Amino acid sequence: MQEIEPYYNWEKHYVASHDEKSPFFGRTYNLDYYENAIYGYYIHPLWDEIGSETLYVKIIFADYKKRFAVIEVFGEWNDALHNDIMFFKRQVVDPLVDEGINQFILMGENLLDFHGNEDDYYAEWFDDIEDGWIAAVNFREHVEEQWKKFRLDYFINFGGTLHIGNWRTLQPEPFYELVKNLMVRRLE
Repeated sequence: MQEIEPYYNWEKHYVASHDEKSPFFGRTYNLDYYENAIYGYYIHPLWDEIGSETLYVKIIFADYKKRFAVIEVFGEWNDALHNDIMFFKRQVVDPLVDEGINQFILMGENLLDFHGNEDDYYAEWFDDIEDGWIAAVNFREHVEEQWKKFRLDYFINFGGTLHIGNWRTLQPEPFYELVKNLMVRRLE
C-alpha cells in the first residue's frame, strides 16, 4: 500500500498545498517518513489525511473559475463504521463548495472497498451544489454495486462512460471537458 501514490503528473498545473483556497493549503509532506496507515499498512505520505481511519484523498486539480475539482480517493470508504462521508464532506467538500466549486470529479481507481450506511451527507452535498454534479470516474465494480444498493446513484453519477481508461494521457482541462460533456448527456 505504501507504493500507491496519488497522481502527480498534473502538479505543474496545480498543487493543493500551494492553493490558498484549498483545505490542504500549507500542508507539508515528509517523503522519508510514513506515518499514516490503513489497517496496519503504511500508506504513501502524499495522501492527505481527513480524519478518517481508512479514507485518504488528494485534490489533484481545482479550477475556481470553471468551478470544478478533481479529487483522488484512496483506501476504504467506510460509512458504516467510520462515517467517512462525514469526514470527506466536512473536511474537503464543504471548504471547496464555500469557494464556489459545484462540479466534483472523484477518481476511484485506488478505492479498495465501500461500506454504506445512511445517505444524509450525500443528500446534503447534492443540495449544496444545486446546479452542479458529482461524477465518480473509474471506481471498481463492487464499489459501484454497493453505491446502487444504498441508492447513492441518486446523488453520484458513475459507471458506463465514466470508466475512462486513458484519463492520465489528458491534461486537466481536456479531462474536465470530457467528463463535463458526459455529465451533460446524462443529465439532459
